[in-house]
Amino acid sequence: MPFGQIVIGPPGSGKTTYCNGLQQFLNVTGRKVSVVNLDPANDFLPYNCSVNIADLITLEDVMREFDLGPNGGIMYCMEFLEKNLDWLENKLKSLGDDYVLFDFPGQVELFTHHNSVKNIIERLGKLSYRLVTVHLVDAHHCTDPAKYISVLLLSLKTMLQIELPHINVLSKIDLMESYGKLAFNLDFYTEVQDLSYLLYHLDEDPFAKRYKELNKTLCDLIEDFGIVGFQTLCIEDKKSVMNLVGAIDKANGYIFGGLTQGNESIMLATANNDQTFYNVSDVQERWLDYKEQWDEWESRNQQEALKEAANQAP
Repeated sequence: MPFGQIVIGPPGSGKTTYCNGLQQFLNVTGRKVSVVNLDPANDFLPYNCSVNIADLITLEDVMREFDLGPNGGIMYCMEFLEKNLDWLENKLKSLGDDYVLFDFPGQVELFTHHNSVKNIIERLGKLSYRLVTVHLVDAHHCTDPAKYISVLLLSLKTMLQIELPHINVLSKIDLMESYGKLAFNLDFYTEVQDLSYLLYHLDEDPFAKRYKELNKTLCDLIEDFGIVGFQTLCIEDKKSVMNLVGAIDKANGYIFGGLTQGNESIMLATANNDQTFYNVSDVQERWLDYKEQWDEWESRNQQEALKEAANQAP
């Protein structure tokens, strides 16, 4: 019973970087990981790719043959993959029970209302894959109330469309405030707290103020569902990655092991259920409130560690 992640998110949200970093991190921890690239527009693959959609179809060939643009070409590629899923199934058989990261394209329409990706994921479920959706969005959207509402709507629609255990992630958290200051503490955005406070800031924007009733209706819709929330990620920070992996492993059941008779990992997982490596207040302190001080402290510690290692060398 293999486990895996469906890695999605808008272009530029860091999906490929995430797959590369997580593959290295999990391999170091002893978990055998394979990455499957299903993005026909991804020409540069920094990770070790076990299955590549380019062996089946390429975006360049589709655009040239059918005179399509990039978005239309990618949608055609996904429809073509859906009709040729036997190819993907045969490739996956060679991976055995590896933990699989599925790197999908970034076109949001594929996950909001187009059915090809949904059908592909459902087929993977029939192959006994225990999957979780990891939806990456750029953290800097939180600095703009209108963009944050858009991210909430996108996340909500994606959750309803794909119908899998789902983890929304604010990626590049270390770069968040390089685009502007947050109006509230970070937990307001990760926990999607009372959005009526956000409406006040929207009204300060002359353009957004024209759509005051629409903004209120959208906020009410998001709060009525009450299912959207976010984890945070800085892919270069070990604690941040550990915290996210812990949440993902709970979502797809990896933390419980194979659920076989005599499997004691279920009891161990229950005992450690409340264990966290990085809560929101820690993230706020590390990457927002005292980022420069933490950077200096970590740099100093690294230099001291290198000196100590050099002194101990024979």
